[in-house]
Amino acid sequence: MSLKVAIQMDPINHVDIDADSTFRIAEEAQVRGHSLFYYTPDHLSYREGKVCARGWSLTVRRENGNHFSLGEQTDVDLKDFDVVWLRQDPPFDMSYITTTHILDMIHPDTLVVNDPFWVRNYPEKLLVLAFPDLTPPTMIARDFATLKSFKAKHGDIILKPLYGNGGAGVFRLDANDRNLASLHELFAGINREPLIAQKFLPDVSNGDKRIILVDGEPLGAINRVPAAGETRSNMHVGGRPEKIGLTERDLEICAAIGPLLREKGQIFVGIDVIGDYLTEINVTSPTGIQELERFDGVNIAEKIWQAIEARRA
Repeated sequence: MSLKVAIQMDPINHVDIDADSTFRIAEEAQVRGHSLFYYTPDHLSYREGKVCARGWSLTVRRENGNHFSLGEQTDVDLKDFDVVWLRQDPPFDMSYITTTHILDMIHPDTLVVNDPFWVRNYPEKLLVLAFPDLTPPTMIARDFATLKSFKAKHGDIILKPLYGNGGAGVFRLDANDRNLASLHELFAGINREPLIAQKFLPDVSNGDKRIILVDGEPLGAINRVPAAGETRSNMHVGGRPEKIGLTERDLEICAAIGPLLREKGQIFVGIDVIGDYLTEINVTSPTGIQELERFDGVNIAEKIWQAIEARRA
C-alpha cells in the first residue's frame, strides 16, 4: 500500500533528527513507500469549500545538517491525500484549535492523525479528568481563593498553565512556599486561562514515565529522570531518558484508557505516569518514539504506520 501523506508540523529545519518523533514517522513512511508532503500550520487554509495547504514534497535522510530535501513550493487540496499528520507542537492555543476545525472538514475521508475533533476536545491535561481514580488530587481553577484552598488542603503542590507544554511554567509550591499569590498574579496578567494544580508526587524523583500507546495498546515506556535540583522531568528542560519496563499498575492504567483512545481515533498517544498515578494524556504532538526504539529495540514507527494502513485499508 502506497499512501499520499501530508505532514503539518513546525519548521523541519529545526528538528533534532536523533530525538524528534515526527522525523522518525516521516522516515518510516518513506521506507514503506509512502510519498511525503510537508507544510507548516500557517500555510493551512480554507478556500471556498476546499481545505488547502501550501508546502513542499519532502524527502528525509538521517544525516545531521542535511536531513531533508524539498521540492518546489506548491498549493495542494488536502482531500487528495490519504493521510494528514497533525504534528505541530503546542501551546494549545486558538491557532492550534483553528487548525483542528479546518482539518475536521476532510476527516475521515482523508485520515487525520490524530483525529482532530478529539484532539480539540481531549487536550493533554483535561482528558485525565475522566479518570479521577487513576490521577493524583487535581484542581482546575482561575479563582485565587479556590487555588489557595487546594494548596492549604494538600500542602505540597504542582502549579502549571492548563495549556502549557514542555515543562514551561511548571512550579512546585511546597508547604512552606509563599509564592502562590504572586504566581497567580503573573499568570492572570498573561491570559484568561485557568491553572491546573496537582498534589505533588514525591515519586517524581525516581522519574516521570512516558508510555507510548498505539491504537490504544501500550508498546513500552521510557523513564525521564529530573536533573539534580529540578522538579520537572521533561527532556526539553534537561530530563534524562532511561530504559524502564511496564508495571502491573502501568498496564492497569493503559487498559482503562486504551479503548477510549482507540474509539476516538487517537492512534499515537504518550501518557505520563508518576509512581502509581496518571498525570497527562498527550494527544497533540506526543514524543518519545526514538528513545523507546533505542532502549527496547522495537520499531515503534513501523507499528504506528501498520495501525494507519489498517485503517486506510
